[in-house]
Amino acid sequence: QVQLVESGGGLVQAGGSLKLSCTASGSTFTFITMGWYRQAPGKQRELVATQTSGDSTNYADYVKGRFTISRDNAKNTVYLQMDSLKPEDTAVYYCYARYDTRTYWGQGTQVTVSS
Repeated sequence: QVQLVESGGGLVQAGGSLKLSCTASGSTFTFITMGWYRQAPGKQRELVATQTSGDSTNYADYVKGRFTISRDNAKNTVYLQMDSLKPEDTAVYYCYARYDTRTYWGQGTQVTVSS
């Protein structure tokens, strides 16, 4: 059974940085796409960034230039380096992985940015 486990969330002041990690266990394959979504209170879950196994990346406009996604396919791990954080980045961040038609989600990690 595939499980995604996130780590690295926490509380940071505006302008600060955090790095999230997500490792997939229980899989025998390389995910086509891995990435991150987030959900703030009272809002829908939204895309943050994704990266394919071929290293093609996709970023939401509101994080471009501030966040960087990377992957280690050998470890089935995806990272999200978050710099220049803003209070509006406060949300639960969810790891996402897709293989063929199957999608998987982590349990989420809280990121709180204070002003």
